[in-house]
Amino acid sequence: MSRRTVLATAAAAAALAATAAAAALAATAAAPALAATGSAARGPKADRVVDNRFWTSHKDWSSGTHEGTAAVAGARPGLRIAKPAGRTDYADPHTGRTATWEYARWTTPAHRSTVPATELIASWNARTPTGTWLQVELCGTYSDGTKSPWYVMGRWTSGDDKEADIRRTSVDDQTDGKSTVWTDTLSLDDTTTGLRVVSYQLRLTLYRKPGSTGTPTVWRIGAMASAVPDRFTVPASKPGLAKELAVPRYSQEIHAGQYPEYDNGGEAWCSPTSSQMIIEFWGREPTADDLAWVDPTYADPQVCHAARYTFDYQYNGCGNWPFNAAYASTYKNLQGVVTRLGSLTELESLIAAGLPAITSQSFLRDELTGAGYGTAGHLMTVIGFTADGDVIANDPASPSNAAVRRVYKRREWENIWLRTKRYNASGKVVSGTGGVCYLYFPTKLSERQRAALAAVGIR
Repeated sequence: MSRRTVLATAAAAAALAATAAAAALAATAAAPALAATGSAARGPKADRVVDNRFWTSHKDWSSGTHEGTAAVAGARPGLRIAKPAGRTDYADPHTGRTATWEYARWTTPAHRSTVPATELIASWNARTPTGTWLQVELCGTYSDGTKSPWYVMGRWTSGDDKEADIRRTSVDDQTDGKSTVWTDTLSLDDTTTGLRVVSYQLRLTLYRKPGSTGTPTVWRIGAMASAVPDRFTVPASKPGLAKELAVPRYSQEIHAGQYPEYDNGGEAWCSPTSSQMIIEFWGREPTADDLAWVDPTYADPQVCHAARYTFDYQYNGCGNWPFNAAYASTYKNLQGVVTRLGSLTELESLIAAGLPAITSQSFLRDELTGAGYGTAGHLMTVIGFTADGDVIANDPASPSNAAVRRVYKRREWENIWLRTKRYNASGKVVSGTGGVCYLYFPTKLSERQRAALAAVGIR
């Protein structure tokens, strides 16, 4: 399946000992949020252990510290280069080339999380014309009053021009002895000490070729901070919805062997294949010109396209979570975020509002009846629930498009998705994703859709 590596934040025994403390911290932090937000339609529930903060409005972009950047008003406010703040050289580790770039920079105000966090994941929505790119960094403030370094959370371009663009890349093994960044996730090294990230800032640097007038445009940037208690099992939820959304079905397996330079071909393309399903659910698709590079004998060339344009050259795969959300946002008026949900009940509320979700899970073959495989990390698209409450998923790890629609047992599915600890095939304790998902949605939403997103902390 996917090459997606699920990060362990502590040794299993120590993590289990910390479960009660983590839960207590999360509950304490969440309680004030309920009083401030009132109903679920206006804000996240009090028992959530996830804090989302995204900058999207003209007011947001006008705040913070500008170094050559400017807020752009309009139907979709954003941030662009107004006047370069300076020049810098960048040695691309994936091409071996060093080039000079003009840059401008914007830093968010400090955001104090409602959840003292053990993990943070940034995500962004932008478009970078040929010859431009962006870098997202995060600096956290710990509960002991010290600060982390400015960690690189991604160097990203929406293009893939081999001569004019950098290679999209994460930056592994950044650490200060308290926290570490691997691929797309900042994790505390030892959650048992009580240390947490209590606030953070994001820094966005926009680059272009010297003397050009091109600029990246960024419409959304933010982070998900979370403190999900360590657990091998999660409480069972009660079914509350019977509904199915008409989401296109694509198999990654029919692309096996195609374009092996992108993570050995389609067998590892669960993330971009899932992304493409929801992008097309919202009526967006690549143009004929976009797909001109794909071998015309290949079925569903848009899946190949998604794999190429989500590929992380450091991770050597297409499973970088923020890179997939950023890819979705390159389609007109489409947004993408990476977050965590706390229950199938929250996921049901999104489906009820017409919002499918892409979920990340890992499991042994015998832990998910009917899957027919086990995986260390896999993405599926949840499209609905049966009358019995079972999960209806478009599972890209299927032999054909016709076989993609699957029904999985509710209790099995919620556990493999929401747990943070599990046993692998060798009996070793490894980590689970703790409810990670991608949410893609258009800029124009119904009131019901806005309320459903607000209830899980997304605005």
